[in-house]
Amino acid sequence: MQPCFITTPIYYVNDRPHIGHAYTSLAADVLARWRRLEGREVFFLTGTDEHGQKVEKAAGDAGMDPQAFTDEVSQHFRDLAVAMGFSNDGFIRTTEPRHKEACAALWQKLVEKGEIYLGDYEGWYAVRDEAFYGPDELTERDGVKYAPSGAPVEWVREPSYFFRLSNWAERLLKLYEDNPDFILPASRRNEVIAFVKSGLGDLSVSRTSFRWGVPVPGDPAHVMYVWLDALTNYITAAGYPTDHEAFAKWWPADIHFVGKDILRFHTVYWPAFLMAAGLEPPRRVFAHGWWTNEGQKISKSLGNVIDPLALVQEFGLDPVRYFLLREVPFGQDGDFSRSALVNRNNGELANALGNLANRTLSLIQRNCDGKLPPATARAPGDAGLGALVDALPRQVGAHLDRQEYHLALEAVMAAAREANGYITVEAPWALKKTDPVRMEAVLRHLHDALRVFATVLQPFMPTTMASLLDQLGVSEEARSLAALATPLPGGIALPPPSPLFAKIETA
Repeated sequence: MQPCFITTPIYYVNDRPHIGHAYTSLAADVLARWRRLEGREVFFLTGTDEHGQKVEKAAGDAGMDPQAFTDEVSQHFRDLAVAMGFSNDGFIRTTEPRHKEACAALWQKLVEKGEIYLGDYEGWYAVRDEAFYGPDELTERDGVKYAPSGAPVEWVREPSYFFRLSNWAERLLKLYEDNPDFILPASRRNEVIAFVKSGLGDLSVSRTSFRWGVPVPGDPAHVMYVWLDALTNYITAAGYPTDHEAFAKWWPADIHFVGKDILRFHTVYWPAFLMAAGLEPPRRVFAHGWWTNEGQKISKSLGNVIDPLALVQEFGLDPVRYFLLREVPFGQDGDFSRSALVNRNNGELANALGNLANRTLSLIQRNCDGKLPPATARAPGDAGLGALVDALPRQVGAHLDRQEYHLALEAVMAAAREANGYITVEAPWALKKTDPVRMEAVLRHLHDALRVFATVLQPFMPTTMASLLDQLGVSEEARSLAALATPLPGGIALPPPSPLFAKIETA
């Protein structure tokens, strides 16, 4: 099977991680875990973006050397990955020597191809975004001009190297046309196409007004514009320019997960840089939306920034992971509310799934001597549940192929609701006296359904589903998607069940 390279953006180290960082990495983590369940080799990359004027200023404000500052803040993102249970295979920092080497190699390649030239730049620049904006993109309030992001802009004039982005509009449009799923969701694709069709100017790719960056080869008065530096991280980690075997294995990336605010950089500038250097663009860029907090825009000034570590401490890791990808279609903006998280936990996890598992396994303990009943053919009354369970791995996989996380989880919950209806109708507790053979068949079908639920939910809730698989008697070697084709042997001893999810009490 083809190896799979999945990336998050590299996170900017001017502040501590918040829910947006956790959300992007969670989506990447779930997809990486699913690909491993499919039997594919995966390289899941995250990391930190540590150069630029904004970082230089934040370090100065903290009274720290920029490298010491980035060392400290970058560690917070490593800690986040551990706390959220992310399974990343790599963590890259743009201050690493290997990354500076890759940036220099890409720069030299673009120079050799005639894609970079020296000139002078003047334009409206937002320090917060590390981006230039055209006059038609700005709004003005109280004599101050603002970028679309809300960041104030200032007029900047300085010598600069330029990338000939203006030469790439037609080739970018062809890329989008030939690869309809290169940009998802589709609404974001339309935005990018409209932007490119409106006309592309050449792009400033160096600065002289600050020093905290990768020096331009042969001209150390310039440092590389932060986006050329930052975007290169993906090919650095894949082995560019020295590890040809690794690079051939992992590149192009299967998917870059990004927030919608950095979509342009990843779908216009990045593929243009790559194609200009003779490298393939990534296969897909998926831009997700932003969260609000109880209906309010999240901002430091409002004091309503959501700390993902505090959420995990309050509600538990797997309920938080589940909620973030269950509540809102990935790609759209969403509102975080504690009541919604509580409702998902209590209604779907504790009741629909957890209670079903506990009832089924308790009945096996009491009525089957704690041993798994043998596999048996389905009777007509088993067909509805059986059809849903059989289709579930393919259904979940199809949704995850398009990053439709909420639909994947809804498919599992629909099957769990069917299983709850099935246990109520079949009433295996009553069959003990009237038809013990049928009782065993019903409990076996429920056990088989729980095994499928637990297997496909592993990427979303790895710790809790590992516990459920333990209780179901599924060995570590039998937890892949392919292993579902082999029924567990009847007669294996099952451990006494224990609750999977605690109900969250509200005042």
